[in-house]
Amino acid sequence: MHKVSGGEVAGILVAVFWAILVSFLAVALARLAQTLRATTKLVADVTDQAVPLLADASAAVRSAQTQIDRVDAIASDVQEVTSNASALSTTVASTFGGPLVKVAAFGYGVRRALGGRKDEGGRRDDVPAKSPRRTVIVGRTVPSARRGKRK
Repeated sequence: MHKVSGGEVAGILVAVFWAILVSFLAVALARLAQTLRATTKLVADVTDQAVPLLADASAAVRSAQTQIDRVDAIASDVQEVTSNASALSTTVASTFGGPLVKVAAFGYGVRRALGGRKDEGGRRDDVPAKSPRRTVIVGRTVPSARRGKRK
């Protein structure tokens, strides 16, 4: 038999070490390749699902924009109607408000002039109560009608 020298033992140990190292690297590369394949499949699946979702989201955004445009148009129409109603109420108040106040004042004056008659409570119409109730008509205050029935 042949005696093995120290250099040959060292060479065998280095060869075994390199074989184990290459085996570990091969296993690591195999696992890395498997992980890359799984990642590639996952990215492809996500892409396949994301494209329709993005299309749906885009359609939803377009629809929402259309609805916002409609609501904006309705809001501007409501604002115009509100301003027209305000102008109309101002016109009606200025047209009929003055004459109505004058008629109410005239009626009150006639009542006071014809007053002197006593109501059921024994109180005269022209004598004001302790805390008379008043009604506001177009910015003016006139006394309200008495609750008691007239004879």
